[in-house]
Amino acid sequence: MKQNIKMNDIALEVTGATKMFGGVTVLDHVDFTLRKGEVHILMGENGAGKSTLIKIIAGAYIPNAGSIKLNGEPILTNSPIEALEKGISVVYQELNLVEPLSAYENIFAVNQIVKKHGPLQILDRQAMIQRSRELLEMIGANIDVTVPVNELSVAQRQMVEIAKALRMNSKVIIFDEPSAVLTDIEVEKLFTVIRKLKENGMAICYISHRMDEIMQIGDRVTVLRDGKLVGCRDFHEEEITIDDIISMMVGHPMDQQFPKQFFERGEEILRVENLSCGKYFQNVSFSLHKGEVLGFSGLVGAGRTEVAKTIFGALPKTEGKIYFFGKEISVKNPSDAIKLGISLVPEDRKEEGLFLSHSLYSNLMIAAVDNFTKHGVFEKSKIETICHNISRKLHLNTDNLDLNAENLSGGNQQKISLGKWLVANSKLVIFDEPTRGVDVGAKVEVYNLINKLIEDGIGVIMISSDLPEVLGMSDRILVMHEGRPTGELLRADATQEKIMKLATQRGEKEYEQ
Repeated sequence: MKQNIKMNDIALEVTGATKMFGGVTVLDHVDFTLRKGEVHILMGENGAGKSTLIKIIAGAYIPNAGSIKLNGEPILTNSPIEALEKGISVVYQELNLVEPLSAYENIFAVNQIVKKHGPLQILDRQAMIQRSRELLEMIGANIDVTVPVNELSVAQRQMVEIAKALRMNSKVIIFDEPSAVLTDIEVEKLFTVIRKLKENGMAICYISHRMDEIMQIGDRVTVLRDGKLVGCRDFHEEEITIDDIISMMVGHPMDQQFPKQFFERGEEILRVENLSCGKYFQNVSFSLHKGEVLGFSGLVGAGRTEVAKTIFGALPKTEGKIYFFGKEISVKNPSDAIKLGISLVPEDRKEEGLFLSHSLYSNLMIAAVDNFTKHGVFEKSKIETICHNISRKLHLNTDNLDLNAENLSGGNQQKISLGKWLVANSKLVIFDEPTRGVDVGAKVEVYNLINKLIEDGIGVIMISSDLPEVLGMSDRILVMHEGRPTGELLRADATQEKIMKLATQRGEKEYEQ
């Protein structure tokens, strides 16, 4: 798609970028431009080629074909350090910082300031500390630059990455899913910084799966699909809707973003009475029935994840009772929960939900190892049959279950994280942020899997910070604030405004179920 851009406005121009791995083309003659003083959104499903394009720009990959110009001059970067020195910085979702080192040491990881000490040159730490403070002040960040970055919040670490880019006089900054682990307040602070950078003429590429964000912060959007350029649209010149962008990403109209199915409400699966867990949450009560999705909403730190972990036995309850199919249960650890048929698909699938360096077989069978052994010997044929049946049910994009989990896209990793509980014949599945970091097409697949669980009589609790997701997929919504429930809303009565009011402050009287 030709774009009407003045040449002196272009900070970065990628022409015909192509990359192949083992004879497979993962990026196919893609053009991409970044203007000075704009936020250009880069979108596409997992596997669309976004990461490959960014790694080519950032010097991590050398393209098989194509060229890059920076401020009109051809460049060739053979490493991320070279790209950084030329003025191209990337702020990754998994931040590229040396955690034991201080903020200022990370900011000056390259080209440190030195001073003469007799015949020698030594590091001028005070100068680097002062300059780091100045850079952070420029973006409105108040951070102790002498503190190791592993003691900083994720949002503060992002500010350190941005300061590092400014220190290198970067002309282009690429943000790769920067908001995935931030609170709404932290996201707004990040947007304030991005707007400042934009006003100062910085060229910014912003990658995100969050539709509401791109409409807030973006000037243009480029969409990739299957390694090819689908198109580039200008928010200021065209009427562009979220549905338009989704259709570009998936290749067909997206009439229903949340394919919620409705089932008859059945018997009670779970009942929690006055459940407490020390400092994390107090006096939480709710019930879950067959045929419904119970959504949990609230700000980060409200205690939702801790409630899930307590039911799953990963945190000890200090008070209260848990009933499962009408019988009071004592869950002292996850092993107890698994034996009962209670499962948890965690928020951080890479750290808590999967063994990334192990095969899909291993990940699928891990929660039900005893089901695959006879006299202490694994029954390979049984393992293969059940795992292949589950993989087909999950619509995995591979039949090779010997593949390691780390080689899957985010959406398929989430399917495997759920799949092990299907192998274990779970009766209750608790999803914590089920679609975080998952592209639009894969989100719909996750929602369809939730529908299938409900249809099969399996209970589903869904914890989510994505309000449209909570509203779109829940039958009832329990809202929490600072460790306490503040209200329960039926689907028909729930709105974003009502949820946010309950999530940000306690009601005048104690919540009653």
